Amino acid sequence: MLRRLSVALLALVAALVIPVPAQATDDPVIRTDAGSIRGETTAEGRQFLGIPYAEPPVAGLRWREPRPVRPWRGVRAARDFGDKCVQASSWDPGYEQPSHTEGCLDLNVYVPGNAHVAEGAARRAVMVWFHGGGLTAGAGQDVVPDTFARQTGTVVVTVNYRLGAMGFLATAGLDDEAGDGVSGNFGMLDQQAALRWVRANIGRFGGDPGRVTIAGESAGGRSVCTQLASPTARGLFRAGIIQSGAYGDCGARTQETAVAQGAAFAQKLGCTDMACLRTKSPAEILAAQNGFDWGPVTGGAFLPRQPEEAFAQGAAAGVPVMNGANQDEGRLFAFARFDLSGTPLTADRYPAVMRTDYGEKALARYPLSSYPSPTIAYATAQGDQLFACSGLRLDGTLAGRGKVYTYEFADRTSPPFASLRNLGTDFDFGATHVNEVQYLFKHFGLRSPLNAEQRRLAGQMVQYWGSFVRDGVPRAAGQPAMPSRSGMVLTLRTTSAGGNETSTTVHGEHQCNLWDTETVTQNG
Repeated sequence: MLRRLSVALLALVAALVIPVPAQATDDPVIRTDAGSIRGETTAEGRQFLGIPYAEPPVAGLRWREPRPVRPWRGVRAARDFGDKCVQASSWDPGYEQPSHTEGCLDLNVYVPGNAHVAEGAARRAVMVWFHGGGLTAGAGQDVVPDTFARQTGTVVVTVNYRLGAMGFLATAGLDDEAGDGVSGNFGMLDQQAALRWVRANIGRFGGDPGRVTIAGESAGGRSVCTQLASPTARGLFRAGIIQSGAYGDCGARTQETAVAQGAAFAQKLGCTDMACLRTKSPAEILAAQNGFDWGPVTGGAFLPRQPEEAFAQGAAAGVPVMNGANQDEGRLFAFARFDLSGTPLTADRYPAVMRTDYGEKALARYPLSSYPSPTIAYATAQGDQLFACSGLRLDGTLAGRGKVYTYEFADRTSPPFASLRNLGTDFDFGATHVNEVQYLFKHFGLRSPLNAEQRRLAGQMVQYWGSFVRDGVPRAAGQPAMPSRSGMVLTLRTTSAGGNETSTTVHGEHQCNLWDTETVTQNG
């Protein structure tokens, strides 16, 4: 569903030795299991960019499980990001042009202080970040977590993984090639390959392979949710952070549905077999993939059952989880659908659109008179149904298999993230989708224009997230603990808006007694 909602949003928003130029003597060299890399010393610590963790999935490796990267000789430069995976253009900084590069399975490592660890020194906890983008866009470089790594004393890894049709195509032919008879999970298997690289190599960067937390926002959060339910990910991490990722109850496609969609995709390209599909260029693949739902597939060894079912039945990783959403998630999507497209939602149209998308009961719960504009009224219903209430339901489902800590990002004064700031619109985005990311990291490598109160909140959030990565319990000095009891949520907001506090009313504020029982027709 989020893929369909993201269409308008996306309009917004053989290993060779690389010659290494002369470097400063303090630029670090690390020996990985595939070869040596030279990183860079920065004001925040050490960083190693564009490290290959798997063979480039090109030619005969397209639509196959990731293979271990081939070793190289000499010292490979690790000072620049690798190529983004195949994706269309967007208005996000650095994504103005499409990417047609299939050789994109790289990761980036950020280390506070010295990358080398003295004999007997304690190793640092590790966070592995999966980027968002509807599983059709984005890259590990979307966030630069060097300051977060320094402030929290952790090692942070950001990952590229295959996207769209390149990452999630399922066909009868690919099922025949798959070891477990189920295709369509290539992007998720890339993530697991990256986690195996971390397990094998992160100790050389001062990280502790036994203390790995997987984290992500939006599609990255959905990825975390999926990996929690995957038997083949067991033992690769010890905790998970899901930010705005519980949409659709973390549901995956069935094998039958995914193969039918794959057949329609192949037909669109004029192909009847995999040999034909493998001759198509990345540009042709991109042009044909719009209108399809790209995401993980159930039924095989990677994901035997739906995540929700795995959680409810105890067949999932019993690790601590931090799960949350933003107060005004839907405003970004509603703005993209209506205002940005030049067709603002009017008061006259509002009742018909609400009835069509959500039904009569929802229209009664979200009367236009209670909101400053029709777009924000619609956005509130959309955010409640798709993100807030699905996230709260996930809390209850996960509670049976381990500790679950819950938050809601509610800083309605937060500046719109970079792509939206560039639009120059005065639309009130509030605490919308993605807006919390800039409080943790440099988003698209940029420092956001946070005021003093927002910077204070950002510092507190870094403490909560960092404590969870280090110890599995989110805490911040002088602030309320993030609750792990059902029905309780830590609301994150600036001091002038009341500050951080534990709330028991979030479920009611988002009309979840409606959305937990009502079947809606809206599908993006």
